[in-house]
Amino acid sequence: MYWLVENEEQLNVLINSGYKKAFIEVIPYNDTIHPVLNHVSLVYIRPIEASKGFMVCVTHSESLNALNTRVNELIDKFEVLYCRDKKETLHYFPNKTLYDITPPPHTYIRPTTPTHDLYYSKHKDNPELNLIIPIVKHYEICENIFGDLKANINKEKTKYDEFFNSKTSMVFNAIERNGVRIHNKTFSEYFHPVDGEYVYTQFNLKTTTTRPSNSFKNVNYAALNKENGSRKSFIPRNNRFVEIDISAYHPSLAASLIGYDFANIDIHAHFATLYNVDYKKSKELTFKQLYGGVFENYRHLEFFQGIEKYVGETWRKFESDGFVECEVSGYRYKKENLQNMNPQKLFNYLLQNLETSMNVRILWDMCVILRKCKTKLVLYTYDSFLFDLDDSEEGILDEIREVFKKYKLNIKEIEGYDYNFTE
Repeated sequence: MYWLVENEEQLNVLINSGYKKAFIEVIPYNDTIHPVLNHVSLVYIRPIEASKGFMVCVTHSESLNALNTRVNELIDKFEVLYCRDKKETLHYFPNKTLYDITPPPHTYIRPTTPTHDLYYSKHKDNPELNLIIPIVKHYEICENIFGDLKANINKEKTKYDEFFNSKTSMVFNAIERNGVRIHNKTFSEYFHPVDGEYVYTQFNLKTTTTRPSNSFKNVNYAALNKENGSRKSFIPRNNRFVEIDISAYHPSLAASLIGYDFANIDIHAHFATLYNVDYKKSKELTFKQLYGGVFENYRHLEFFQGIEKYVGETWRKFESDGFVECEVSGYRYKKENLQNMNPQKLFNYLLQNLETSMNVRILWDMCVILRKCKTKLVLYTYDSFLFDLDDSEEGILDEIREVFKKYKLNIKEIEGYDYNFTE
């Protein structure tokens, strides 16, 4: 059978081939358009037992017989579909059989060809650019991707692989789908022109620390400026924004690692009493010691005694075993993958991983609560969750608050009719 599948007869052969496992790569209309707004041009399917991959044409200028109505029938035939980026592929095919074979610490960059580079340098704003790039060049990229990643398919699946596939990819895909409503004119003044009244964020989950970044088209949604007024360009689709922030998140996480109980008190106020300083100075002192090491004059405090013991024990395990395994996610920081490590830096990595994995748990619970609601979770940034609230859904905020209570986290709330909150 030829590698290009562009008519019903060829597709039927592939559907009835009996293959159960395959690698999938989606070619959208344009690589620079957000997946929520994009469409599928081609679908590369590489059955694991086959000697080559097949390019199924959905819509392309070189093919007369588009198969857009039957691609799902083909995909549903497979028991497992391995992919390069599950979060992204879910936008096109929300299929339960997708399995990401490049979870962190993989930072695989999708290759291109000189043909792609030429077309994108001259016509990147063409929303249907991939429909005019020759199919054979797309096929060449997909074959290269499979060649680069096929060894990952047979690697033993870890606890973290399962966590990443069953939870992490799913929750961040859900947030991306929601989008954020904007005041178009204001957003264009501060950022870039947009067609329509929504923008969509894009999380990069495959970072060295596993802490996701979040940007799209040079807008850093994880660090929107609080001072220049740009946040007023984000407005609710429903009635109002409610932002829930976790108070003293990293001290709370550190406490969970060492078995220390703050008993639901205001952590920074508690330390202010112990340090004999004001609230603001207390926050500063606590964070400096968590991230940079405990100060001599506070080593007698029970919390910091626990921190120093944990940092030392973790470092000794890292040195002797060559890795440490993170709480919740099961992610392993391996000595062979990390340069210039030291005890404090390793502890910071562990905190960031625990932050992300705990947030995945929280986000999963949020998705369950909001599954059929008008209220949407539209932005997430480390210790902050922005909800676009519909006032007709009474009690939804109480359900959301219960999630944080479940994980023994203190929160504070702020609300407004745009995102330019003043505290």
